[in-house]
This record gives sequence, C-alpha cells and structure tokens, in this order.
Amino acid sequence: MFAFLMTATLVAAIAAFTDYRTGHIPNWVTLPALCAGILGHLGYGWFHGGFTEGLVECGTAIAGAALCSLAPGLMYWKGGMGGGDLKLFAALGALCQPMIGIEAETYAFVVAALVAPARLAYQGRLLAVLKNSVALLLNPLRTAKAKREVPPEMMTWFRLGPSVFVGMLATLVAHAYEL
Repeated sequence: MFAFLMTATLVAAIAAFTDYRTGHIPNWVTLPALCAGILGHLGYGWFHGGFTEGLVECGTAIAGAALCSLAPGLMYWKGGMGGGDLKLFAALGALCQPMIGIEAETYAFVVAALVAPARLAYQGRLLAVLKNSVALLLNPLRTAKAKREVPPEMMTWFRLGPSVFVGMLATLVAHAYEL
C-alpha cells in the first residue's frame, strides 16, 4: 500500500506545482492517476488474493474516487471549485481508497482554511472578502425580488493544489507507521 500512498503524494506534488504556476491542474496529471489507482488496486488484489480479491480492491478504489468526489463535486457544481481540483480529489480517492482519501481531503481543506485568510490578509483583501462572503450567505434569505446574481468581482479564487499536496503529505506522514 506504500506504493499507492507515494504515488498519490507524487501526483499531488505535480498538481500543486502546475496549479501554482498556471492556475490549472491538467488532465494529463489527474486522469492517468485515476486509472492507475483503479487498475493498480485490481492488480494488487489479484496478485495477493486472486481474481475475487482483485475485484474487491478495484471496487474499493472506484468507491474511493466516488466518495472523494462528493463534496468537491458539489462545490464544482456551485462554481466554488475548478474541475482540475475535483479530478485530483477523485484520483487521490482511487489511489488511496475511501478512508485514507477522505482523510487526505480533510487535511487539504483544513490547510486551505488556514492559508486562505492569511493570504488574503497579506494582500490587504481580507475585509472585502469577508464582506462579500456575508452578502453571499445572506443572499438565499432575501426575497425573490431582492435576490441578485453573484457578480464575478465578489468571487475570490484560490489555488487549491498546494493545499491538497500538503494534505496528502500529512496523510503520508500519519500512515508512515503502517509501512
């Protein structure tokens, strides 16, 4: 299983680098990792326990991809996250399987929740973003007549790739004793 954790960490590192440099996580990083997670677990299970065990491992990898895509998928659907981030979480879920994948995702969101306000404060935009956030939160409570679309200038984009890498690295360290 160490190979899957190391592969997931390497994928997260490459995604963090490209996201930091370009603002995008390309498909050539995420889609091969997703396939490698599913097929790798199929082969691992088959090698260690036969065909049935291979199918169980493959199913668990698919479940990991699906479960690790739920929250990011909702955020993507609502316009709060990019597609590359969503595909990265799916790939990490396939590589790490559900429990460790969700653990890595949780660490990533905690890191992002700590880094984002610090970054905004450094840029001098924290108060404006907080004001916009309150307006966005109150928007569903307004009457239909008073509701308005969210203007693009109210949205603040955050490159999540580096936070995902730190979360994956924390997961690798947390599970190092199992290796």
